[in-house]
Amino acid sequence: MPADVGERLRSARKRRGLTQQGLARESGVSVSLIRKLEQGERRDARLETVRKLAAALGVPTTRLVAEAVEDGSGTVVSDQWAPVRNALTASATGAADVDEPPTLDGLRDALRAVVPLFSGDRFAELRTVLPALLRDADAAARLAPEGRALRVRLLQLTGWLLTQTRQFEAAERCLGMALTGSADRLQGASTVNTMCWLLLRQGRLDRARELATQWADETEPRLSRATPDELSAWGWLLLRLSAAAVRDNRPDEAEEALRFAHSAAVALGREFVPGDDFLRAFGPVTVTLKRTENAMVLDRPDVVLKLASKVPTGGFRPTSNNRNRHLLDVANAYARTRQYGLAVDTLAGVRAAAPQWLPNQRYARDVLAHVVARRRTLTEEMRSLADTMELPV
Repeated sequence: MPADVGERLRSARKRRGLTQQGLARESGVSVSLIRKLEQGERRDARLETVRKLAAALGVPTTRLVAEAVEDGSGTVVSDQWAPVRNALTASATGAADVDEPPTLDGLRDALRAVVPLFSGDRFAELRTVLPALLRDADAAARLAPEGRALRVRLLQLTGWLLTQTRQFEAAERCLGMALTGSADRLQGASTVNTMCWLLLRQGRLDRARELATQWADETEPRLSRATPDELSAWGWLLLRLSAAAVRDNRPDEAEEALRFAHSAAVALGREFVPGDDFLRAFGPVTVTLKRTENAMVLDRPDVVLKLASKVPTGGFRPTSNNRNRHLLDVANAYARTRQYGLAVDTLAGVRAAAPQWLPNQRYARDVLAHVVARRRTLTEEMRSLADTMELPV
């Protein structure tokens, strides 16, 4: 968080005529945390916490924080991804080189084979294969337009992965290269979709809203004549706009964007995966998942559980981009309503589906910490999950 966040918080609180205790009552944030933030003793609050404070004070979240509220990845994780970052740097500077130039057919097959590693959050394998694949894609981009398209696709996936693993600076560089190389508006919109998610994770809410709004306006199709690809691209930009707005204490704007996204989903009539691209899977279920996410941001666990009960359990692949992320909201809702056993069962289910993804989720760690702090004794499953997510002893 920026160094002056405490001053901003104190100023907004005084403008409202609230004491620290009064702000704590209205926001649900502890007095001790408010005091530490105002005194500069704490600079690491979750975005959801800042949003609660902003809502209680009647100001946009961005009035309190203008920089990232989530820290970057730890040194160990960063070192693990160093070969991937180095390959990106070589690509950006034109220094990438390969002993034997790849063929377009070979690169196409390699990219097709690696996509399941992305959708399955198989980070260990990706760390191994990505550096060489990025170098091959860079070489292929010099051969033909199709090579450039394949490189953009790989950069989109890699940017998403780096955002997922909190390599934010590298993700921004990677997605910038993908956007520059995009051949058309739809390919660019796919990259911007991930860019908006990166901005959200960094707490750059204003920029996320601006970018999503700009591209949503420019890509808005005629619903009566729109192709599924156009509806998917437009719908996702609206979902990113809604996510930024609700976190910035703009619930009406968030709801309006959701309504437009719902219209796009209704026009599709089903969950659509453009070209087998799991990152752009969009439809009525996806909109419901994001509506549930907004409800959790607004601290409405009752609404989360009500909406979650309507989400089908089958029919689409559970990935970190849809159902697995949704299940963290469900686990949080169970924890907030003191259904601790169900919260733990939900987290255990996510771990079974995405064992390499879950330990990287600070959100999941916070939910489990909430449960652990309220239980006098821990079950074996709780202890196991605590070890998986490296919860402090």
